[in-house]
Amino acid sequence: MNLTRRLLAEVLGSLLLAATVIGSGVMGERLAAGNDAVSLLANTGATVAALALLIALLGPVSGAHFNPAVSLVMAMRHRLPWHEFAAYTVVQVIGCCAGAILAHAMFGLPLIESATKVRAGGPQLLSEAVATAGLLLVVLGHRHRRDAPWMIAAWIGAAYWFTASTSFANPAITIARSLSDTFAGIRPVDVAPFVLAQLLGAFVGLMLNRMLFASPRLTDATHQTLAVREGLRPPG
Repeated sequence: MNLTRRLLAEVLGSLLLAATVIGSGVMGERLAAGNDAVSLLANTGATVAALALLIALLGPVSGAHFNPAVSLVMAMRHRLPWHEFAAYTVVQVIGCCAGAILAHAMFGLPLIESATKVRAGGPQLLSEAVATAGLLLVVLGHRHRRDAPWMIAAWIGAAYWFTASTSFANPAITIARSLSDTFAGIRPVDVAPFVLAQLLGAFVGLMLNRMLFASPRLTDATHQTLAVREGLRPPG
């Protein structure tokens, strides 16, 4: 499948995912009357549903990464050419930022804001590393394409609740959330440490996958064939 179509799928998926994360946070906060648990529950449910749907819908087109950490690991595993990794990352960031703007427009907020929500400290960074490591372990370790949507969405949904950071696990959406002074926001100053923790977590997830699931008997060509078949690498 040609690169233009794959990039369109990535920018659209990233846009809709970010709009869901931020928009559901706004809606939950407005309806919850100050109850953060209810806000987080609404935020989690909407994100899990949208993520599963988008992976099922767009996975056959682009691999449904929507996440530079996922694309980086795919490039490291030779399942995505490095020049395509760069293109994927650019459109993922653009798509997520556009999604933040769209969410603001739908709720009558300023289109771009500077977030003030503090997300700093060791527990938050450890949480991001754990959330991203688990995400990559699921992305790389699932065995059947039909399992990817529910397994990935289930991990993210669970990590919303068992991590101190509520599981961003995505550098592109972290950047986008710094543009939103809402329930889902993150101060711009906290973005870089989050992204570094996420990239470290992605590397840990890759190493765990190699220790748990890698088979030395498979040739590179076989790995590539399996990657396309299971939706881990975009066709073409």
